[in-house]
Amino acid sequence: MKFRLISIVWLALTISACHSHRHENDNNHDHNGETKSDIPEEGHEHVKVQYTAYTNSYELFAESDAFVVGEKANVLSHFSLLPSFKALEAGSVTAVLTVNGKEVTQTLDGPTRKGIYSFDLVPEAAGTGTLHFLIDTTVIAAGEVIIFSDHHDAHEQPAPDEPSMVNKVVFTKEQSWKIDFKTEIAEKRAFGQVIKTVAKIEPATGNETDITAKAGGIVKYTGNSLVEGTAVSTGQPLLRISPGGMMENNLTVKISEAKNNFIKAEADYNRKRELSTDRIISEKELLEAQTTYENAKAVYENLVNNSLGGEQSITSPMKGFVKQIWVSNGQYVEAGQKLATISQDHSLMLKAFVQPQYGHVLAGLESAIIKTFHDNKTYTLEELKGKVLSVGKSVCADNYLIPVHLQIDNKGNFIQGSLVEIYLKTITSTEALVVPNSALLEEQGIYFVFVQETPELFEKRQVTTGVTDGINREILTGLIPGERIVTQGAMLIKLAQAAGALDPHSGHVH
Repeated sequence: MKFRLISIVWLALTISACHSHRHENDNNHDHNGETKSDIPEEGHEHVKVQYTAYTNSYELFAESDAFVVGEKANVLSHFSLLPSFKALEAGSVTAVLTVNGKEVTQTLDGPTRKGIYSFDLVPEAAGTGTLHFLIDTTVIAAGEVIIFSDHHDAHEQPAPDEPSMVNKVVFTKEQSWKIDFKTEIAEKRAFGQVIKTVAKIEPATGNETDITAKAGGIVKYTGNSLVEGTAVSTGQPLLRISPGGMMENNLTVKISEAKNNFIKAEADYNRKRELSTDRIISEKELLEAQTTYENAKAVYENLVNNSLGGEQSITSPMKGFVKQIWVSNGQYVEAGQKLATISQDHSLMLKAFVQPQYGHVLAGLESAIIKTFHDNKTYTLEELKGKVLSVGKSVCADNYLIPVHLQIDNKGNFIQGSLVEIYLKTITSTEALVVPNSALLEEQGIYFVFVQETPELFEKRQVTTGVTDGINREILTGLIPGERIVTQGAMLIKLAQAAGALDPHSGHVH
């Protein structure tokens, strides 16, 4: 049966020979009870071969018996979905062993246990071949395999050295599937100057406005729910200002005066319009009367529309929330006095100050990492659809720091007036080996990472760190680009090491 290979993606490939060991009393060890494989000859060492491969969608970790012509070889395969690293719980998988153009295949409609598929393949010809797996249209290439003509040839092959377990810990796929777990390849990337500072959260320009009194009087709240933080809509009544018997700036008197002026101006305009028909008055006089009439009308209607029963009605000019109330119920206010501040928080401005020593690199400022103090969450400027608004070109006499302004969308429950930790990132052509901060474990000031040797065996490695941008940290020594490290779940692997799980075959049935 021929299989069409579609979209083979190799991100990593590791084939390692697992160390040989003797099974006592002919008892097979079960990989948590999934399967058993036959020992070809009593007294012979049983060699297991491990395969690790990655595609965009799957991680493969498999262990197989040595392939011998005419003999059944068990291939115990673990499939994880990427990028979640959770077990493949359902679906058909086909194993294909190809040697000298001949294919031996087996299709399993579902896993033996969650994430685990146990294949039994019988090679038909000796030689060097390949092993791959098909999941829908995805091909997972396990790599090159050797098929021996008999058991004697298989056991003539030198066994790999027993792996050292110094600073090693076994963490099975079954364990990693039960936790938040992730691995990534350590890579070099552009990593420029990082400036750590603190920024204050302020409303973006145009997202905050003050409400002022149009006339003097006594403040009356429209309800009991007007408190700071209350959500308001455009045109929603907030306050009333009553004349309250005050003689000065009395709104009722002003409305009456405006009404009389409006009536007089209207009558004067109508009279002069009739006279202009008979050319008794000039066009200039008519125009002046019309202007006076329209002004008086506008003043009167404005006072009436903004009053209720002789009281001035104060409404919200926009949708948002009450940031601050500047007056109390029953307080007398003058015309033009500030009553309340209405703000919106869907767009915010971060105002940071930077030491002058970084002035020469601020021109290359391109991004930032923002970390909140109240919930310890981290966001990139791109996640918040943010941008750099400005970088100060001078300092003030009372503040010798350089101001930097950034604008962000409030997608992280930021609170106006609070402070955030911010890492300003500049453009650079310099590359550095960096890893996520979540990959690092600290012990008395010394940092470690877990380097993956196989998806079930990890080495605890000491590293020397450099600067951080709040999400990633520079690695100076201890790690080589291209090595795969644990970036999520490292603490639980550390706990497994402390528990003393040092057997590289723990939980396996070979």
